[in-house]
Formats: sequence, structure tokens, C-alpha cells
Amino acid sequence: MCDEFTASEEEAALAAKGVSRREFAAIGAAGVLAACTGGTSEAKGKSALKEAAVTFATPDGTADGFFVHPAKGKHPGVLLWPDIAGLRDAYKEMARRLAGEGYAVLVINHYYRSSPAPIMASMAEWRTPEGQAKLKPMIAALSPAGTTSDAKAAIAFLDAQKAVDTKRGIGTQGYCMGGPYTVRTAAAMPDRVRAAASFHGGGLVTDAPDSPHRLLASTKASFLFAIARNDDARAPGDKDALREAAKAAGRPAEIEVYNADHGWCTLDAPVYDKAEAERAWGRMLALYKAL
Repeated sequence: MCDEFTASEEEAALAAKGVSRREFAAIGAAGVLAACTGGTSEAKGKSALKEAAVTFATPDGTADGFFVHPAKGKHPGVLLWPDIAGLRDAYKEMARRLAGEGYAVLVINHYYRSSPAPIMASMAEWRTPEGQAKLKPMIAALSPAGTTSDAKAAIAFLDAQKAVDTKRGIGTQGYCMGGPYTVRTAAAMPDRVRAAASFHGGGLVTDAPDSPHRLLASTKASFLFAIARNDDARAPGDKDALREAAKAAGRPAEIEVYNADHGWCTLDAPVYDKAEAERAWGRMLALYKAL
């Protein structure tokens, strides 16, 4: 998870780039995205896209999100759960790229109970005292039951869209705290969710009766668990617990520790690692072929 342990790894990554945390934050989300993507969406050239800010009803109120899909045709739906800093430009860019591959992508603001998105402009804000003071009450308002009901509402939204092919399965992907939400999504809607991918997910293996790894038997999905090397160093038994749970549940699961640190897949993270992020992205696209 994004705590003091991973903060030290971020400092080391920034030092290797010759940038301080303050300088990194000053670049701003737009500058970080331009540096990572060359200033253009990687989806360009593959298909014309349509996108919009959207809202939909949940049992706890009205959730907001970002919905993007190819301009023509029907496509498999994907529910994307952002990391701890929430829905922001980095995740919109990632969603556009996935839409360019032929998917209808909904990025949910999982903090909607507290505030509409964006909560933060970039990952750098989470590491500031002000950012943590702002987010911690919002994090405390989240619960496994709330995530489950949000997942059901989000998939209902996707299935109601003309751009979504309801004859195909739903995919879901999550980053950091969003990683375990993908498993809860698959368990909440087992007849719709056929693929779930967790990237540097935290809290996948716990002692709780409803720990995500214990929910695999309640799903009908195939899984990708892409684990950060520093997360694995802290909890080396988690990957084995996931493998054992997947085997017992009879669920296909690709479980791998990547040569990168927590947050490596997120465009505006200090530890973003393009090579390993691209490798993880490729494995996710292979997973989504089953939709």
C-alpha cells in the first residue's frame, strides 16, 4: 500500500531521476503525463473515441466517473478502480488507451461519498500533509460492503450503455487499493465479470473472513495479480496464498512479482516504470481476450 514504506522507495526513485518530491509535485499532472506519453494519448491512431464525465445511482448516493469508448460499435465493458489518489488525469489517459484497444471503460470515483472527482490532481499530492489530511477521512468512509454495492451499480451502468456489448463479459482492473476491489467486483457479479487484473494491489490477503483471496471461489473470472517487488518483500507469503486460493477455487490466475516498486503502473507515480508497466499492460490485454 501507499504508506511510509513505499514513500521511501518513491524518494529513491525521484533521487535517481535527479528530481525532488517538491519539484516533481510542481511539474503538475499535465507535465508528468506529457513526459510519460509524449503529450498525446497512446490510443490515438487506433480508433476515434467518445468520452464523457458521467454519474450513476448507487445505494449510497450518486457516483461520478469517466466513461470512454470507441465512437462506433459495441465493445466489452471494463470497470477501472484507481489508486489511493483517486480518479484524475493519469487514469483518464490510461482509460483512453484501453478504449483505443476496443473497450468501453468506466473509471469510477470511489470517493464519491465524500467528494466528486478529482480529489487530487496527481499522485504527488497524496504525499503532502495536506493531501493525507484530506484523503484519510475519505478512505475511512470506504468498506468492503460499499465496494461490492458500488461494483454492482457500476456494472449496471456499463450494461445500460449502447457502446457496451452485453453479450461479452466484463473486465475489471485496479491499482493499489483498487487491486482488491477487482476481486470483490468479480465476486459481486460472477455471471458478468470474466477477467480481473490487480496491479500492485494492497490488502489482497488478510485474516478477515471476506479477504479478497477467500472470495476467488465465489467468482467465475480469470485473474492477473501483478505484484510489486517491495510489496512482495514485505509479505512474501501473499503470492503463495493467492496461488493456493486460486487453485482451490479452480480459477485461472497469473501471479507474478514484477521487477518494479509499488505504483509502477500508474503514469503519474514517482516510481512509474515504463518497461515493466508495458509488460503488465500486455498481460492484461491477453487476459481480456477472454471477454
